[in-house]
Amino acid sequence: MVAVDGTVIPDTRRRLPGRGAWLHPDPQCLRNAEKRRAFPRALRARGALDVEGVREHVERFGKTVAGSPRDRHEARKQVDPS
Repeated sequence: MVAVDGTVIPDTRRRLPGRGAWLHPDPQCLRNAEKRRAFPRALRARGALDVEGVREHVERFGKTVAGSPRDRHEARKQVDPS
């Protein structure tokens, strides 16, 4: 995520200039970040930032990740048997 003109936007290709921040593709993480006012602090921006674009991205991306092992609490470290 990067701040551009007072708006936080997802930088999926990691090419936009400026200070960036990471966010899990989970709506709960976004709510927590908003509640804690983490975006202005992490991006070193003054004042409130609009996160509507990030919210749409998380909702869209979160649907594709819904069947991941992390959601089923089965995430385990994979070990190479060789």
